[in-house]
Amino acid sequence: MSAAFKMTPMTAAGFESKPSAEIKRRLSNPNIDPLVQMSPVNAVYGGFAANVDEASKSIEIGIAVHDGDYTIDYAIQKIQYNDTPDKCGALIVEHIVRQLRHISKEHLFKFAGGGVTEALHELAPTLCTRLWLTLDMVPMVFKVRTTARPAKPAAATDAPKPRPIDEQADSAVRKLVMYFGPSHNPRLSIGYRNQVEVDANGITHIIDGVEEYRKTCREGTWNALNKYADDLRDRGVKIGFFSSTPQGGGVALMRHALIRLLRILGVNATWYVPKPSPAVFRHTKNNHNILQGVADPSLRPTKQATDQFTEWITYNAERYWLSEGGPLAEGGIDVAFIDDPQMPGLIPLIKKARPNLPIVYRSHIEIRSDLVHVAGSPQAEVWEYLWDRIKLADLFISHPVAKFVPSDVPIDILGLLPAATDWLDGLSKPMNAWDLNYYMRVFKSSCSDVRMNKLLWPSRGYICQVARFDPAKGIPDVVDSFCKLRRRLDDVLPASKTPQLLICGHGAIDDPDASIIYDQTMALLEKEEYAPYASDIVVMRIPPSDQMLNALLTNAKIVLQLSLREGFEVKVSESLHHGKPTIATRAGGIPLQIIDGKSGYLVDVHDTTAVANHLYNLWTDKALFDRISAQAAINVSDEVGTCGNAAAWLYLASKLSKGEKLKPHGKWINDMMREDAGEPYREGEPRLKRDSINIQG
Repeated sequence: MSAAFKMTPMTAAGFESKPSAEIKRRLSNPNIDPLVQMSPVNAVYGGFAANVDEASKSIEIGIAVHDGDYTIDYAIQKIQYNDTPDKCGALIVEHIVRQLRHISKEHLFKFAGGGVTEALHELAPTLCTRLWLTLDMVPMVFKVRTTARPAKPAAATDAPKPRPIDEQADSAVRKLVMYFGPSHNPRLSIGYRNQVEVDANGITHIIDGVEEYRKTCREGTWNALNKYADDLRDRGVKIGFFSSTPQGGGVALMRHALIRLLRILGVNATWYVPKPSPAVFRHTKNNHNILQGVADPSLRPTKQATDQFTEWITYNAERYWLSEGGPLAEGGIDVAFIDDPQMPGLIPLIKKARPNLPIVYRSHIEIRSDLVHVAGSPQAEVWEYLWDRIKLADLFISHPVAKFVPSDVPIDILGLLPAATDWLDGLSKPMNAWDLNYYMRVFKSSCSDVRMNKLLWPSRGYICQVARFDPAKGIPDVVDSFCKLRRRLDDVLPASKTPQLLICGHGAIDDPDASIIYDQTMALLEKEEYAPYASDIVVMRIPPSDQMLNALLTNAKIVLQLSLREGFEVKVSESLHHGKPTIATRAGGIPLQIIDGKSGYLVDVHDTTAVANHLYNLWTDKALFDRISAQAAINVSDEVGTCGNAAAWLYLASKLSKGEKLKPHGKWINDMMREDAGEPYREGEPRLKRDSINIQG
């Protein structure tokens, strides 16, 4: 500790409550599940506050612990300083982190969130980021009164008395718990005009400042991102994103991460969603499946459903976005980005109200261009309706995948952009064993709740596919591949050394297929060829917890992604980022992400024998496994991270807001952006494959 500071605790550990020695004794029993031994049992919340006492040259720190119903403990400690209080932020952070680790281990707590007072946030501006990245706490910053209310009217000359620090910490944590749901996840916040209030509209501070983002990408990407952010911020440009759902699925994840970063960069970016309609989402999911070619051939859009779809988007546009003061009214946003086939009906409405507003349509799914052009096909019917609206947009952005775009789309307005993920969010950030074990424990409890087979990790390893329960995700092939592997392994390994299979994912509110596919999967396991291994197959729909998916990916041995049809499927890059050997199909944008035989393996759709062979080799050859794992972690491109993705969007916004007419002619937006920014790719910089792509079918 610096000689300029001295810690003066008011009690031995600061906290008064004592942990149960009997519970800890029981949980240390070597005969119980290793995961249960001394891992977090209860989720709690923390409140943190600080007062500066210049007279005694000390900073008083208060920590309150709340169980979701009431404050159950607190600690008060002092830091003496010899210099100035604004220079002891790092010491305050280390002290709070150390105290939280101590009480977590003593009481078997998992801190789900932390309420930080504004005064403390100013003293220790890195505290929130540390709470998120080191302790997996969701930090929120609140305005909390720092002076006590006088018992009677005070004289004008009376100096206000400081409010007790434990009261401030308690106030912060009581404000915090109001933002969390019963599963200890932050509540989703939808505000005025159906704007998605990312991070509770700025109250949540999982990342403060740009330094952590700078570490996630390479220099060229970072320089380009800041070039366009500076331009848009200096000119006061307003950009808006419109998509169908604020939670579940890749688009929502990307938008949360994007808006979070743009807020830090000072770019005026907002995101809007329509009022949900189960009937409309059934229709849009049918359209999705039809366009991908995975729907029943007899399924066609009906006039009633199509009219309802049109009325739904018109209602939302006129009520929330086109009316006076709305984002699409005069004086609103300067560039509009429209996501996916749920929202194209918005485009003609915008063009009618504001003919000169630049509009970019972003297609995230595969469109079977071979079927779209078959006269009278269901695909042709769906595409005709959508294209009649999409064609009014200024740009059409697609995944960089062969035959993903029908030939109706003029090549001069077509640009290519991959999906992205965020390396700092709950899905991909590194987590310590204490927190990983907590989420694995919660997952096991969820399995017990629905009487699902037990995942026996860490006693046994497992192979997993993390994906929505969707007809295009190839779940029957996952089961078939695993059972073929097990038949081979049973001849050479004892049962305790063979893997289990985990199939899991969570749904979105616009995806009504999940229950249907889940039930079909469970029925599949009863078939004669799969029944002998059904007890080692865990099939779970899980709540929307990014950290739980993170834990399941982190602890998996090998990852599968055996999609039949696919958009880009950035889950592949997430698996590689975790250093997991990944076996995936040559579907959609998946082949762009894996270097076959180096960072993973690519197989043809339905080739379950090849999948089983690769699984066998990876499971039985440690040297091969280690080599593939090491290569997976270092061959991930900036293009699939939030910074690279944000740079591409800001490049488009910068150009279009100046009135420039962009003509991509089928080029990669990232390439156009890097060239325009004067930041060419460096030698050896990982990039997605740039093989010659016949993007239009």
